[in-house]
Amino acid sequence: MIKPVPSADIFKPPLTINKTARAEMKQQRPCVMWFTGLSGAGKSTTANLVETRLHALGHHTYLLDGDNIRSGLNRDLGFSQTDRVENMRRVAEVAQLMVDAGLIVLVCLISPYRIERGHARKLFNADEFIEVFVDVAVSIAEQRDTKGLYKKARRGDIADFTGISATYEPPGSPEIYLDTSTQLASKCADAVIEYLATNSYL
Repeated sequence: MIKPVPSADIFKPPLTINKTARAEMKQQRPCVMWFTGLSGAGKSTTANLVETRLHALGHHTYLLDGDNIRSGLNRDLGFSQTDRVENMRRVAEVAQLMVDAGLIVLVCLISPYRIERGHARKLFNADEFIEVFVDVAVSIAEQRDTKGLYKKARRGDIADFTGISATYEPPGSPEIYLDTSTQLASKCADAVIEYLATNSYL
């Protein structure tokens, strides 16, 4: 097993091109939009619409979600509380690198724990982390259960399933609140784009 390198032995090289230069070339303010909410809330659907619109406007983006991360970088992780925490930590670190590259990053993770979302926020400058709470009642999320995950959780086939056998801790004061019980995904995407434009990210 490879031992972690002590932080005292790690030195950042003096690079000529920095985040500011990369962002200026892209004519945007880099940030991470952290979409959090229950499975089936509409995180990826909304984020995909937002990214599509940003792309059409000529902005440079990347979308990270549970599926594309767990199929590669985090394929060694399960869904225990410990593994979920590590999954979030790795995604946050990747997102930080992408923000440093000048990108607008969209992260879609259930990310059920407030403290871990707080740890992710601390990796970024104050204006670079935008928490997007995609809210929906569990009953409605179950009706949208296209993957059959809630049915498996109800049968006991999936342990520690958020919203059924594991707790979800909603954000106290997210930058953006979306209620997908009452709002169409397109309207939710409109709200996100409006936030970015109003706050001079675009």
